[in-house]
Amino acid sequence: MNTIARTAVRIPIRAYQRFVSPLLPRTCRYYPTCSAYALQAVHRHGVLKGLGLGAWRLLRCNPLTDGGYDPVP
Repeated sequence: MNTIARTAVRIPIRAYQRFVSPLLPRTCRYYPTCSAYALQAVHRHGVLKGLGLGAWRLLRCNPLTDGGYDPVP
């Protein structure tokens, strides 16, 4: 069941990376990018905590932030 949930979360993120992200200017202030961070977080911490970490990262990625290297905890 956990594998199914992780796959269900990964598919839309991968679709964004493949089809939407190339059409947009590169504005992510962090490395790894927010979508890559979300994938890593889901892989490392599971769906619920991973999505929470990914959402928190998206909230922090804004023009008021310096950004930089920010690995998944």
